[in-house]
Amino acid sequence: MNAVIVGVLLMLTLSLMRVNVIVAMTVSAMIAGLCAGLDLSTTLNSFNDGLSGGAEIALSYAMLGGFAVAISKSGLTQILAQRLLKTVEGSRDSHIHLLSLLIMTIILCCAIASQNLVPVHIAFIPILIPPLLVILNKLALDRRAVACILTFGLATSYMVLPYGFGGIYLYSILHKNLADNGLSIVNTDVPTAMIIPAIGMLVGLFIALLVTYRKKRTYNFVVHDDNTTLKEIDNPKKVIIIGSIAVVCSLLAQNISGSMILGGLVGVMMFSVFGIVKWEQSSDVFSRGVAMMAMIGFIMISAQGFAAVMKSTGDVASLVSACAEFIGDNKPLAAAMILIVGLLITMGIGSSFSTVPIIATLFVPLCLEVGFSAMATAALVGTAGALGDAGSPASDSTLGPTSGLNADGQHDHIWDSVVPTFIHFNIPLVIFGWIAAMVL
Repeated sequence: MNAVIVGVLLMLTLSLMRVNVIVAMTVSAMIAGLCAGLDLSTTLNSFNDGLSGGAEIALSYAMLGGFAVAISKSGLTQILAQRLLKTVEGSRDSHIHLLSLLIMTIILCCAIASQNLVPVHIAFIPILIPPLLVILNKLALDRRAVACILTFGLATSYMVLPYGFGGIYLYSILHKNLADNGLSIVNTDVPTAMIIPAIGMLVGLFIALLVTYRKKRTYNFVVHDDNTTLKEIDNPKKVIIIGSIAVVCSLLAQNISGSMILGGLVGVMMFSVFGIVKWEQSSDVFSRGVAMMAMIGFIMISAQGFAAVMKSTGDVASLVSACAEFIGDNKPLAAAMILIVGLLITMGIGSSFSTVPIIATLFVPLCLEVGFSAMATAALVGTAGALGDAGSPASDSTLGPTSGLNADGQHDHIWDSVVPTFIHFNIPLVIFGWIAAMVL
């Protein structure tokens, strides 16, 4: 059996059985390598070589975690939460629904902005979400719905909006790899090709909010982290001013340098310089930041090792070749197979940005041979790359929401983030990606 299929399915099965994601990926990578005929030493070397590729990502998230803790200590997000809480407590039952809608809209706008307008990626989640958990509990909002909102904003916006991370995905990664593999297409046509798949994501979000998770869900008010406890803030005006300056400086540093590490460091230093966070607390800030984001960082590192083993097996190419032989010149079947294979690969790697360079080399020639148009090919490769990003245990599009929603220990990563986003986003993406390939 193909080693890629074995590795991905085993990793998903172990994760669903509540085995730690890092352990699941490590074990699955070893078994996949052995299934491909690699000896244990070669498999381990490939895995270890891949680990180094995740070191910068892990340090970036740790530094952003420190920034998140500094903002939490400053009380900036708690000021917002307190004002929302007063509104909730003073609202009549008839206004609760509107208030819930307002909070979900704010979270969605923040998620979209984090990809395209203010490219901080998932760093805003552990800053914004934990102080809001008390409010979400009072409103009895199902956190699985909030996870879907966050993942929708994190994933859909880079798929179709060519700004920030969207510009990187659509132009620097997707268009470049399409062109490098022989497809002639204008770069501005790539976002247009992704509109239909993005509509599929929107349909999935509506189903999640209006059908699946529309009922109230009760959570305990016992908290385990002082980030989720609302306290009175001394001199809130100063906190708002300094906090706003720190956020702006952090964004400028990140955009100018291209480094999330420097952006997080500048943000923390601004809070310390202006006395919002005491100098003697800086060590604790970074320690808690590392602790907050450590699991995400180690999962991302493990995912790089898993991806390296998958590449070393050589079975990605053989998987596509087997599909090509099975497909022949059947366009509908070709589109379906490309999307399913893309889903398998991305579920294992956990990153659409890392998946596209792998699958473009294999799928673009296949699409040209079958006779797909340039727009249809762009839609297929772009969707196949994005597939799985929403529902992979190793994706930051699911890890990010969990980091915020599980601040009080009441949100399971697999069953409350991964499974809901897989059902509501990956299934519609397959359907609408297939439609895009047929009509473009």
